This record gives sequence, structure tokens and C-alpha cells, in this order.
Amino acid sequence: MAEQYRVLNQVILPALENEGIRFIRRGEWNDAQLAWLKSYFDEELQPILSPIGLDSAHPFPRILNKSLNFIVSLGGKDAFGRNIDTAILQAPRALPRIVQLPREVSGGPHDFVFLSSIIHAFADELFQGMKVKGCWQFRVTRNSELYLDEEATDDLLMAVEGELATRNYGDEVRLEVAANCPDDMVDYLQEQFNMTRDRLYRVDGPVNLSRLRAIYDLVDRPDLKYPSFVPGCPSQLLSSGDIFQALRRRDILLHHPYESFTPVVEMIRQAAIDPDVLAIKQTLYRTGPNSAIVDALAAAARNGKEVTVVIELLARFDEQANISLANRLQEAGAQVVYGIVGYKTHAKMLLILRREQKQLRYYVHLGTGNYHPSTAKFYTDYGLFSADPELGEEVRKVFVQLTSLGRMSKLHKLYQSPFTLHKALLDKIEREAEHAAAGRPARIVIKVNSVVEPLLIQALYRASMAGVDIKLIVRGVCCLRPGVAGVSERIEVRSIVGRFLEHSRVFSFENGGEPEVYLASADLMDRNMFRRVEVCFPVQSKKLQTRIRGDLEFYLKDDSQAWLLQADGSYRRLAPQEGQGFQAQTALLEALKK
Repeated sequence: MAEQYRVLNQVILPALENEGIRFIRRGEWNDAQLAWLKSYFDEELQPILSPIGLDSAHPFPRILNKSLNFIVSLGGKDAFGRNIDTAILQAPRALPRIVQLPREVSGGPHDFVFLSSIIHAFADELFQGMKVKGCWQFRVTRNSELYLDEEATDDLLMAVEGELATRNYGDEVRLEVAANCPDDMVDYLQEQFNMTRDRLYRVDGPVNLSRLRAIYDLVDRPDLKYPSFVPGCPSQLLSSGDIFQALRRRDILLHHPYESFTPVVEMIRQAAIDPDVLAIKQTLYRTGPNSAIVDALAAAARNGKEVTVVIELLARFDEQANISLANRLQEAGAQVVYGIVGYKTHAKMLLILRREQKQLRYYVHLGTGNYHPSTAKFYTDYGLFSADPELGEEVRKVFVQLTSLGRMSKLHKLYQSPFTLHKALLDKIEREAEHAAAGRPARIVIKVNSVVEPLLIQALYRASMAGVDIKLIVRGVCCLRPGVAGVSERIEVRSIVGRFLEHSRVFSFENGGEPEVYLASADLMDRNMFRRVEVCFPVQSKKLQTRIRGDLEFYLKDDSQAWLLQADGSYRRLAPQEGQGFQAQTALLEALKK
């Protein structure tokens, strides 16, 4: 927390000011700015705000999770002649956290004031006849987990709906208070929230830094932003308006956001109106509001297709959206189930059954990320289209298991959590160690979000000690320590932090000169291996294998946006030796954009 606010105050805000983008503090307001802000407060803020003076009839209010609040110290008597010394003011979520000053008032094109500064400046207007001695912002974070006895619940959707109403009032886990708030006020807040000192954070700036993202859209400075681009599209899709015809020729790989997510949506739209399509089956984890995919599935159901959708209701913070889309799909006539009790359905699968020449043909899309068109614009993910009949049959079996809950015969191409994926990865890592011991080519490249699961980490250590060259590209948490003498000297761990959020999961094994490449919805975490339904699928096309392995080499070549994990657990940022260096995301963007 301290580092975040240091970066904000000492790096970001000064850098913005150098570019003419200013956040004007209260002590810097001139008369014209003060008058405009007073008018703004009177007309736009004061009618909405509801301060609460605390007494026995006005007890300390229930504070919403992560809402912006102010504790106010008062002096003097209230309208009824009583001494009221403390008040609480809650800022509605609808209020902007950044207010832009008109150019004619500020003198600059991009001058802003924090909402908290305005409230601080004019808080006395809310307590007429009393003296405001001080006003300090605070925020409380609450535990937002939903606690459901899934085994005892007859209807999971209704149970989740019931729990959502209480989410904003879960147990308090963190208290953030303005750095200049007096100790007696901090002690009072801690007492109200039953918060211990180790959960208190004093902050030198706005308590919700994520709301500062609004500045990006408020400032029209293309020279300070990433250049826009149009995502590319594989030539075989551009040359054929019929995606099914294109897939009968060869598998197709999409790499988002460099390549468009639109073909995924179009595949479902085509299927919805295609008279030869009999059924559509899909998993949905996060889709976003007003999803075009949900619209297409609903249209397919209304057109008489057999539509089965496995919706994971417990996708954290997307529960309400998933409930809404489940209701929409059921109203359209689709079959909707909510995954497996006790196991989140995290797999990304789409299966279309089409009758061609009196035979059923399978078309599948398998992905590493969610069916969410918005996140596909800034999350890096792979999506594989295939008409391979064996792969399609195995995807169908997984869907049958998710709906019928019956046992499934052995799969030969897919690996599935919580059944076969963990062991398959352990076996493939061990196989590389055997190749290395026999003098055959042995190399492992894995790209995931997190590496946590102990047995997989130990297997990678053993492979390193056996002579396997191991490269891990891990955006987030990594519990493996590279570069430890005698244990992990052959392991390199790097994190890429750039324009796009790295989200794809890739497993590449040299396999003695017969490379294998797999894509998956799962990270190397206990929850993905044992408490979720995940799928890991092979990239069978040699051409697509080569392409993905080339993408991985881009990440391993990156010397501008890469951070190397050290043996002591710290990270060291790479810097190019000379010139501009190499950025994997920029190189992929140039190679794949339209």
C-alpha cells in the first residue's frame, strides 16, 4: 500500500503534471476555481449527500464494502441544543471521484480536482450552525465470499440470489484511513469495525485508486496513449463466409486481443440460424452484460435448436450477471445447469452438432479465457477451432458428464480436472526428465497465471536436476524458486507486464524431438487441479504448434516488459542493452493485427 501511494504521489502525478494534466489541491485553488467548485458542490453534490450526526437515535451506520466515507469532527451545538461531536458522511457510488474544471476557470485543458477535496472544502455547508473541526476519508473492505451449504441447497440459483443481498456487509477485513486522520478518530473507527491494528492502512491520497482510471477517458491526448489497432483475422476465415466450411479444411487458432474475438460470436450466430445445426452446448463462466453470445444462444433456442448451457453461478463478482443470463436463456427455451456442486466449472468449451450428408459432425471451440468480448480486447488468450471428430466426441462426453453427473469413459485427447490433468502434467514433466537423462532433446516451456501446486513444483525441480531446460512465464504468484544451486539452476521464471494482461495457459514439451503443445483453462494451482472442472487440449496441427512455440519464444526474448524472478523471491526488471529492446506484446501486435 505504501508503495502504491509513493508511486502515485512521487511518480505518476508529477509525470502527468509535466504533460499539462494537473490535479489541483485545495491549497492551490484560486478565487475563480473556488467559486466554481462551491457552485458545483451546491448544485451537484449537496442535494445527494446525507450526513449522519451520531447520537443514540443515529447510531454508527452500516458501511458498504469499499465505499468512500468521511468521518467528521464537529464542535458546537446542533439545532436542538445538544453537543454532537462526530458525524459520518457516505459518498454515493454514483458520484464521480474526479471532477474536471472548465478551461475558462482553470486556465488549462486538463485540470482536475478529487471529489474528496471538494467534500473536505465544503463539509461545513452540511452542518449549518456547527463547526467542522476536521474531515477525513476512510474505506472498509469486507469479506465478499458467498457462503453456501451447496449440499443442503435444493436450488443453487435461489441460494446465490439470497446470499448476494448480504455481500456488501460481510466481515470487515481491512480499514483504510487518511494519513492525516488523528489517532483518536482512527481508534474510534477501529472500535466500530472491531478491527485490529494490523488491518489498518493509512493512505496518502484517494482511498480507491482504481477509480482514477477515469482519467484515461477524460483526457484526449492520443500521444500519451497506446496507439489504437484493429484486431486481425485468420485468412481462412476472411476468405470463407462459412466458418464450418473453413474448419473442415483445417484447425484455426485465434490469439486475442491481437486477433478478433468476433469469429467466436459469429460461429454461434451462424449455428443459430443454420437449418443443419441440431444442437449447441457451451460453458459460460464470465460473459459480461449484454453479451452477444447469450443473445445468439437464446436465438438458437427460439429457432428450435437443442441448446445446453453450463453456467458457473459462483464466478466471483459475476454472480448477479450470471443469474440474469441464466434466466434469459431459460426463458428462451435453453437447458441451463449450474455446473457441479463443490467444483467450479472453469472450462471454456463450445460444441456445435451439425448434420452433414446424413451424418452428425462436431465443431468445437476450446479456449484459455472466458467467453467475454470485452476482456478479449485486453486479456491475452488462445482459442482453438476444430472439426476433429475425436476431439469433438470427447468434448461431448465432458458436457454429458456435466449435465448427467455420470462417470465418463477414458479420454484420449483431452485432460480434465479434477480427474486426469494433474497426473498428466506430472507424467509429461517426468518424461522430459527421462529424455534428458537419455541424451534426447528435453525442454519445458509453460505459460500460466500462477504456479502454486506443490507436487508440480517438486516435479519441475526434479526435471531441472535431471538436466531439463525449463522456462516458466508466470504473470502472477509463483511459489517455485528458480536458480537455487543443485535444485533449480535450469529453471527461469519471468513475468510479462505490458499493455495487455497475460492470461493464456500454454504447456510446451520438447518430448525428445517430437514436440507437444497443449492449451488449457487451468493454472498450476491446487484449486485448478482438484476443485474445478478444467480442460487441457492438444494443438494437433504442426503448423499451429510451431506458431505457438514461436509466440513463447517472443516472451522469452522480451527484455523490456519482463521481470525475472530471483532465487530469493524478489524480481529484477530486465532492461535492453542498447536501442529500444524487444517487447513480446508489441511484436505479436505487429504480426497479427489487421
